[in-house]
Amino acid sequence: MQPFVLHVTGDFACFTRPEMKVERVSYDVITPSAARAIFESILWKPAIRWQIRRIDVLAPIRWTTLRRNELAGKLSLASVHSAMRHGVGQLAQYIEEERQQRASLLLRDVAYRLYADFSLTERAGPDDSLVKFAEMFRRRASRGQCVNQPYLGCREFAADVSLASPDQAAPPCPPALRGEYPLGWMLYDLDFTQADDPRPRFYRPVMRDGVIHVPDWQSEEVLG
Repeated sequence: MQPFVLHVTGDFACFTRPEMKVERVSYDVITPSAARAIFESILWKPAIRWQIRRIDVLAPIRWTTLRRNELAGKLSLASVHSAMRHGVGQLAQYIEEERQQRASLLLRDVAYRLYADFSLTERAGPDDSLVKFAEMFRRRASRGQCVNQPYLGCREFAADVSLASPDQAAPPCPPALRGEYPLGWMLYDLDFTQADDPRPRFYRPVMRDGVIHVPDWQSEEVLG
């Protein structure tokens, strides 16, 4: 089966580095997990699992800083459980009381070409098939339909997504991206084998002339 290809653009993006505890700092390019989320925003089913195969970076890497208002905290799980048990509880948060300004180092004017395919999971039923879901994805992507708004790392950074043909030649590599560009350790995805304790997995991608080849989930290049 040929990979599915999406052309993705956006004004801003933030693929947050987990090692930054206070301020948000983005990776240089989109992560496989963020790319997977874009495909899943168009078609998500328990019966399929998306695998990102390749990422083409179509625009030079540009940075900008932004200061945003964020909540200083979040609702505690104990408060939610208490409200569920008793039927009453304080589950509201007010930004006026917990406002906190944080600086973010973001990407701007991003453009990517994402390649992915999917496989059936153990939750696939007897009527499920690769052809069925492939046709469903193509139909939804060509019509601009989605389960939720695709986004670039943070939900406030909406992505413009269009279906592209895998046979269509990719745009030429920007001069600024020519050559070999090691990206260092980067988040690959989260391992949800233990749903209550997901574990991050990492890999060390190298961008060559704007192209990143993403290893398989089971590859020795993916650690964690």
